[in-house]
Amino acid sequence: MTLEELVGRQLVVGLPGTSLTPDLADHLRAIHAGGFIPFERNFTAPDQFRALVAQIGQALGRVPLVMVDQEGGRVTRFRRGVTQFPDALEMARRRPSDVLLQGVKEGQELRALGVQVNLAPCLDVLVEGADPVIGTRSYGSDHRRVAALGISRIQGLQQNGVAACAKHFPGIGAVTKDPHRELPTVALDWAVMNAIHLPPFADAVQLAGVATVMSSHVCYPGLGLPEGLPATFSPWLVRRFLREEMKFDGVVLSDDLEMGALRRLCPIGEAAVRAAEAGHDVVLVCSDLSAQREVFEALRGAYRGGRLSTEALEESVARIQRLMARCAAKEFYR
Repeated sequence: MTLEELVGRQLVVGLPGTSLTPDLADHLRAIHAGGFIPFERNFTAPDQFRALVAQIGQALGRVPLVMVDQEGGRVTRFRRGVTQFPDALEMARRRPSDVLLQGVKEGQELRALGVQVNLAPCLDVLVEGADPVIGTRSYGSDHRRVAALGISRIQGLQQNGVAACAKHFPGIGAVTKDPHRELPTVALDWAVMNAIHLPPFADAVQLAGVATVMSSHVCYPGLGLPEGLPATFSPWLVRRFLREEMKFDGVVLSDDLEMGALRRLCPIGEAAVRAAEAGHDVVLVCSDLSAQREVFEALRGAYRGGRLSTEALEESVARIQRLMARCAAKEFYR
């Protein structure tokens, strides 16, 4: 692959509309987009969506990496033609076997739509008084229950050829602000994080073999990170802790770089470079086409100029390709 093709594979982008116009096809080719993240604006029916995914594949000349937030409840992108599940907090009232069956059904239905990754489950452990940004998206305040149900959901999805995503690492159940709007801080120390918030992620990696992990746009000064530095920009948290300490060898995703938590810190192109520096394989840019172009140009410039390692880029692309191959073969090994 050329440098541009490698850089593009790191980009998963959102698009307007329910079909691909010539201008949008040109845009995807210009940034060599690796994948597509759909929202409600992109879905009217299964046949329409399958046609859209096929159009994107034809424009790119390859199968795109398609990932969706189909959590259940209020975070549901496909509201017709697929099974509608309650939110995680409601599912937490049921048995782990029911959550496993949810994952099975989601895996079957999403795979049939051309989706390889479901950006679920949320493994954030709820803390009383926290901002409701997570709220019902969590399996609750008992970290053991969160871990057990998370494992069930992951297994159901991945046994059916759809990768799951453990999010939002290392846990945002205690945030007091919504990162969609502003940069929050979780001030908890290692003792509390290790006891409550990190175990569901550790179990997802070590027991369930989760295929992807999404980091958070949240600061963790109690973990020794500098004040004002979100996990998105932390090589220590992503490369050292998640990769080396927790032994995660799958694909690491950023949350949407357009979110308000990052907007005041730096331009979006710089945010993408810093996320790649921290160790993310994939960055999400979910709406703004000009922002997507800015991210592509910034990453290409950083790799060309030596700020970012092309060897690390090749390793990221190899992980993405392994993920897609495992989805195609339904082989997640656990």
